[in-house]
Amino acid sequence: KAGLVGEVFSAVAPHYDLMNDVMSMGIHRLWKRFAVSMSGVRAGHRVLDVAGGSGDLTVQFAKRVGKSGKVILTDINAAMLDQGRRRIIDSGMVSNVEFALADAMNLNFDKNYFNCVAIAFGLRNVTDKKKALAGMARVLAPAGRAIILEFSQPTNLCGLNNIYDWYSFKMIPFLGELIARDRASYQYLVESIRKHPDQETLKQMMLESGFDEVQVYNLSGGIVALHVGFKY
Repeated sequence: KAGLVGEVFSAVAPHYDLMNDVMSMGIHRLWKRFAVSMSGVRAGHRVLDVAGGSGDLTVQFAKRVGKSGKVILTDINAAMLDQGRRRIIDSGMVSNVEFALADAMNLNFDKNYFNCVAIAFGLRNVTDKKKALAGMARVLAPAGRAIILEFSQPTNLCGLNNIYDWYSFKMIPFLGELIARDRASYQYLVESIRKHPDQETLKQMMLESGFDEVQVYNLSGGIVALHVGFKY
């Protein structure tokens, strides 16, 4: 799976941000803004953005932590990390942002170091999710929060399940072929969403991995869910 994921994200990296806007009709920006608002991050904090890709969350976190804080953007894929580095440079946030090529399953950072650990739309691509969650809990400082933003299981589509499935399995791969010239990668991304644990299952996985409390927020009828894990 790691090799496949690496190939997929190397392929989609140049078109990643554009495809996110097209596929979600821009709504992904609202999901990410809500996630950051629930992070509790403030000036002077240290934040780890895991599998941060092109740096959407990193830019927002960097503004919140200010010059006295620090954000580390990580990704296992060099092409995606390069996209993030370019975005951060363009945003002028370089002074308080660092970059690290890192595997979400092996977060080689000090224990109890970060005030917030975040992963957005990356956990479903991790082979051993429990290992990644345990690593996030380990590097999170007491009173810190982990925020996990990910596609989930719709809870209230009001009979629109067939339309949702049609859009996911037909339109998204079509858009991938049309815009990124890569139908196969977006077919994989859709399939990975369906295999990802549902809201309650992921909550239990987090509790078993070292978090003391987990709150779940369904967004857009559960198409996306935000899990906020607390460590006391």
